[in-house]
Amino acid sequence: MDKLAHYRQVIKQILTEHAQISTPTDTVEPQLIFDEDHDHYQLNYVGWQGDRRIFGPVMHFDIQNGKIWIQYNGTEEAVAERLVEMGIPDSDIVLGFHSAFKRQFTRYAVG
Repeated sequence: MDKLAHYRQVIKQILTEHAQISTPTDTVEPQLIFDEDHDHYQLNYVGWQGDRRIFGPVMHFDIQNGKIWIQYNGTEEAVAERLVEMGIPDSDIVLGFHSAFKRQFTRYAVG
């Protein structure tokens, strides 16, 4: 399996696992979005809690220039660490939710 296909599979696995374990209520559903043409991957919650609309991202990953960008992580899981455990090198993980200035102080790629 080539690198890009492996990265896509790993991201999908993480998002799918979270979608299966973390539905807040029966009226709020997890929604997986896998855009392989543009390499955007998201897990959102969509639905209603009583009269309150629920809509928002839980996790968002992109693949850009051969690297996995963690754009948003609304979970307690350290997904960068999980990616490393799944065989992704630190140098191919970007914490996109931090500025480039802050990223230089992490063990992961700057961009």
